[in-house]
Amino acid sequence: MIAWIGPGLDPGDIPSHKGNKEPKFWNILCDGRLKGRCTHSFGLYGRDVMHSSVYYPGRRGVFTGVSGLQIAYVSGQEALQEPAPSHCFTSKDLSALVTPLINNSKFRGVDILLTSQWPRGVWNYGNNPDVNTKSCGSSSVASLADKLKPRYHFAALEGAHYERLPYRNHVVLQENAQHVSRFIALATVNNPTKKKYLYAFNIVPMKTMDPSELVKQPQDTTENPYRRSTKDKTDRQKPAFSTTEEEEPAHQFFFDLGNKQGGANRGRGRKRPSDGDRHQQWQQKQPRKHPQPTGPCWFCLASPQVEKQLVISIGDHCYLALAKGGLTPLHVLILPIGHYQSVVDLGSEVVEEMEKYKSAMRSFYKSKGQRCVLFERNYRSQHLQLQVVPVPLDRCTTEDIKEAFTVQAQEQQMELMEIPEHTDLKQIAPPGTPYFYVELDSGEKLFYRIKKHFPLQFGREVLASEAVLNIPTRADWKECKQTREEEEESCKQLRDDFQPFDFAWED
Repeated sequence: MIAWIGPGLDPGDIPSHKGNKEPKFWNILCDGRLKGRCTHSFGLYGRDVMHSSVYYPGRRGVFTGVSGLQIAYVSGQEALQEPAPSHCFTSKDLSALVTPLINNSKFRGVDILLTSQWPRGVWNYGNNPDVNTKSCGSSSVASLADKLKPRYHFAALEGAHYERLPYRNHVVLQENAQHVSRFIALATVNNPTKKKYLYAFNIVPMKTMDPSELVKQPQDTTENPYRRSTKDKTDRQKPAFSTTEEEEPAHQFFFDLGNKQGGANRGRGRKRPSDGDRHQQWQQKQPRKHPQPTGPCWFCLASPQVEKQLVISIGDHCYLALAKGGLTPLHVLILPIGHYQSVVDLGSEVVEEMEKYKSAMRSFYKSKGQRCVLFERNYRSQHLQLQVVPVPLDRCTTEDIKEAFTVQAQEQQMELMEIPEHTDLKQIAPPGTPYFYVELDSGEKLFYRIKKHFPLQFGREVLASEAVLNIPTRADWKECKQTREEEEESCKQLRDDFQPFDFAWED
């Protein structure tokens, strides 16, 4: 079988074949640019006069082969108004396609989905395509792909070749494992840059596969790009037959740290905006209010209670601070400027900047011969504190650290679960869920959903143990407190050391 999903088809485009046997099946999925060449809606087995082997199956439908292979298809582009031209589809077409399939109790997904348009946002959590993502794709096609769970989804309207990393169709640790989906976009036929426009592959129908084989997850599998958390949605387009909510961005607060932001050599040609400039930027960029604490908060940067002598760096959405009573002199916290209780409550812009701080700290520690361990306890805490602790490379391996967390959790009747590298924590722990989370320098992640009680110092105790840092007397932060003068000196030293890695100081 051969499926044609491009924007145009000339008789000369049809590959030649030897012998008298013609290809079994040609399927044209035309868009607006084919109007005039493909003007009739033929049935699945009807023939267009264009070529004896060419079939136009109509706007939408499902083809099931003798082997059980199931192919869903939607022809053309999404219509902007009713009545729709013959070469366009509408939300009614999509509903008519989806409803009979998902109402079947045995439905697990389709083997192949063919569309002309790309699904909007398919690049979320994955590798980026070489197209303009601001205008590319259809939200309705994205919703269609999410509902039909195709093992392979092909599209070609953008004329660019793009093979996305496989993505999962279930929520890790919350739903039963399901098969992965792969999105593949093909370039224009005979394009001058010789990008891939033909994709040949063998596929065993889902219907005949062993369930354990079907649900195997490749190492590079990512989260579902169409199921982004409510607070993680920056795509303002809404699917024609589903609903989404928009993200509410957080306010920002900025403080002038004065001379404490560095010594005489600070900046190296780079200048930090003044407090007034930053406040003006804040007023322009942040029209809505962020969540407010119910009482005094020691970590909201606008709070009178925050200990500003511990602040190392301030970004647009997050800040870096020296840990009070830290395990080591380089133990720091990454915190949101606004009031958020946990990582899963953060909006996309805050998450993005937090990742930048994590990357900067990894590079900083690496320059000092240390590996980076991060952990978060979303339990009996009011404001997110992402703990970032360095461990000397010659002290122990990453596997030793992982084992220390696992063993000490088991000793307290807790089971830390390892989650896939590309898994988004928001998919595992909805907002309000108490949890403990560890991220190792290898990218491995450990997760525990807190049920009743949890030792508040667990993360510190593991890292302070003989198996890791071997400083058991520093497990309790209250036993490691410094005077304010000592804190100011330690923070100034760390601020100066970290400056070459601090992206917040760039113009």
